[in-house]
Amino acid sequence: MPSTVTEMAISLWKNLLQTTKERLLQQRRMSLYNGARGYEEELIKKKLQQFAGGSINLSKDDNGIGILTLNNPKLMNAFTGTMMLELQERVTELENWKDGKGLIIYGAGNTFCSGSDLNAVKAISNSQDGMNMCMFMQNTLTRLMRLPLISVALVQGKAVGGGAELTTACDFRLMTPGSEIRFVHKHMGLVPGWGGAARLVGIVGSGAALRLLSGAARLDPERALRLGLSEETLSSSDETGALEEARAWLSRYTEGPASVIRAVKEVVTAGRELPVEAALRREKDIFGTVWGGPANLEALVRRPKHK
Repeated sequence: MPSTVTEMAISLWKNLLQTTKERLLQQRRMSLYNGARGYEEELIKKKLQQFAGGSINLSKDDNGIGILTLNNPKLMNAFTGTMMLELQERVTELENWKDGKGLIIYGAGNTFCSGSDLNAVKAISNSQDGMNMCMFMQNTLTRLMRLPLISVALVQGKAVGGGAELTTACDFRLMTPGSEIRFVHKHMGLVPGWGGAARLVGIVGSGAALRLLSGAARLDPERALRLGLSEETLSSSDETGALEEARAWLSRYTEGPASVIRAVKEVVTAGRELPVEAALRREKDIFGTVWGGPANLEALVRRPKHK
């Protein structure tokens, strides 16, 4: 009988664990604008499909590190319509990657991203299409930010406009010598529309964000480091060397079991986005997915000493 009771308890625990994980995944994927009045995702996707060029490439290492490459070097990796669609597809793929721990985003050809392809921008310049594109990209970048992966934007060359906004959807930013981040939106008669302003305020504070957006100033690695927008200036400027340095930097934070690293990212996301009481409930749920898990039990046997 005790054995049967134990087996039943284990089975119930596994079911509860699976239900909790599924709920957390569903919450990460939730659209900001599901059912929002005037938002027509399928319509804007059809329009974006008309503006082809470039690609968003994803590779996944066995050690749990993903590399997302913005690949449109002829246009300084500017987002075409199809690249916006591909980014959404790659984010969905990363949401389903159970073994992932970290993600590096960088641009091909030694530059990060110059924002949106102006051909696509001109073609959807009416207000409704612009709003739909804005909501589409906000959804995608919010899902990117909520991934249970520790993410790093590797900034080489220029991260301008929408490219600067993309860096803010990552947990950290690393810059190479001579690179720059610049929010040039005001020179286009715009403000950020991909969620970059809200995220920037969270990273550097409202005063610094206001200066950066209203001044459209070039942020070199030294100034970005001073403001807390960048974590470190790498020594290498070439693509291969910088990527290796970024991998080494990220490995400090992704060492360990995927279940634990992902849980760490999720509790931080909850603390950042939710009211305190809701964040505490979410933390409790996430704690329940690792308590008594393989990594926890192994640590109890090992009895590590924390010096």
